[in-house]
Amino acid sequence: MTTKRKLIGRLVPCRCFRGEEEQVPKEIFSFERTLEELYLDANQIEELPKQLFNCQALKKLSMPDNDLSNLPTTIASLVNLKELDISKNGIQEFPDNIKCCKGLSVVEASVNPITKLPDGFTQLLNLTQLFLNDAFLEYLPANFGRLSKLRILELRENHLKTMPKSIHRLTQLERLDLGSNEFSEMPEVLEQIHNLRELWLDNNSLQSIPGSLGKLRQLRYLDLAKNRIEQLDTDISGCEALEDLLLSSNMLQHLPDSIGMLKKLTTLKVDDNQLTSLPNTIGSLSLLEELDCSCNELESLPPTIGYLHSLRTFAADENFLTELPREIGNCKNVTVMSLRSNKLEFLPDEIGQMTKLRVLNLSDNRLKNLPFTFTKLKDLAALWLSDNQSKALIPLQTEAHPDTKQKVLTNYMFPQQPRHDEDYQSDSDSFNPTLWEEQRQQRMTVAFDFEDKKEEEDNSGKINLKRYPTPYPEDLKNMVKSVQSLVAHKRSQAATSVFNILHLVVRIFHNTEIFKSIFRSSVKKIGNHNVTVTHSNFYLNPKLLEVERQQQL
Repeated sequence: MTTKRKLIGRLVPCRCFRGEEEQVPKEIFSFERTLEELYLDANQIEELPKQLFNCQALKKLSMPDNDLSNLPTTIASLVNLKELDISKNGIQEFPDNIKCCKGLSVVEASVNPITKLPDGFTQLLNLTQLFLNDAFLEYLPANFGRLSKLRILELRENHLKTMPKSIHRLTQLERLDLGSNEFSEMPEVLEQIHNLRELWLDNNSLQSIPGSLGKLRQLRYLDLAKNRIEQLDTDISGCEALEDLLLSSNMLQHLPDSIGMLKKLTTLKVDDNQLTSLPNTIGSLSLLEELDCSCNELESLPPTIGYLHSLRTFAADENFLTELPREIGNCKNVTVMSLRSNKLEFLPDEIGQMTKLRVLNLSDNRLKNLPFTFTKLKDLAALWLSDNQSKALIPLQTEAHPDTKQKVLTNYMFPQQPRHDEDYQSDSDSFNPTLWEEQRQQRMTVAFDFEDKKEEEDNSGKINLKRYPTPYPEDLKNMVKSVQSLVAHKRSQAATSVFNILHLVVRIFHNTEIFKSIFRSSVKKIGNHNVTVTHSNFYLNPKLLEVERQQQL
């Protein structure tokens, strides 16, 4: 397939993202002496031609998301190569002679079934960034520490259990991602990487964090979520530069008081643990912007939470909170607060001081009303009082508290207050029985006349089936069901048997209002004589009914 490309001078860069290429386009090789950057992302290329490795000037080769199964040994000829991206392929190993690409500074080889790194890989002494996420690595070479210029090392989603001792030589390492591996304890060698700023150890099997972690004075981001950590060492306070601390989904029962010494902390996530309380020292985190303590066993919040003046997002869902401290009103910069699934019975009036609140979730609690100070929350855009709420913000109405008589806000989602006798006013004095009877007569909405007028005139007695309102609908419904059951039981019998049932019913109910009410649904004329009463599901012959009535008289 031929495509027009504008190839000028040194061809920087050449891109081919058509997704159809099964091999490297041949026209590229016309510039093999000047080609510096080649992008063949997201195609179907299965192998690299030998001619490609004659491009001696090539500095960047990008081939992610292809069908490569190996990296040829001829890659050693690309001595000027600085960046190599072969992610999302089927490459199982690096050739040992990749060590000849001494200029390599960035290698992205994530999402490949690579099981090990060759010793030659550790001779890439200019390597600054290495990405090997989602591979099959079980260990690193013992002399991995030779890559002393590494600043970023990402090894997420592998099968690593230990780190080589030589890793302490990575003195320039700033980011280390070891998340989703098989570490049962934190490698002690990490404490010697003093320049480390970001450390991911989430989704492993760690049970404890050594106090030596506090030696990482430059650490700003620490992710220890999804482990089995039961206790956080007090020496964590040594990470004085820490800004983000993620401890979600562990087995923590308490936080050390020393956590209040992390003065630069902006994000603290301790959700999904077993915390029964938060330390009072949490109020010392004056720069904290996000606090998530959801899914714990908290029964109360410390009043020092009111010192978190920088707090913007606060979540304490699924705990056992029965009340909030009044000091929470001092968190005036909070815009999102979620207190879903607690045992809150009331909210403090001071919550009205949180004037920047935009989203507030109070669903699944025990609230009977809201404080009247909610009217000060002018920026509130979403107030959730129920998980089944159809709109983000629903109208509230003012009522008096039944005990204190203070103004409160409520709506139909709150429990209804019991009605007192003084609230009930009888209208019996205004009852007019005559007027009521006239209105009852007007409510007779259905009257049935037979089409055959002449036949009706010949009959001395008329059957006028009318629909009357009844004060006992349940009784009549049950009676109709009984008749229906009888009819259903006898349907298979001869027509005479069905008439006998009708005969019995007519005898019992003939001169009563109940008789008229039983057959109160639509009556349809069938032929000139038969009328269907749908609630009884059989046919009535008006002549037969009249004869029966005369016999009864």
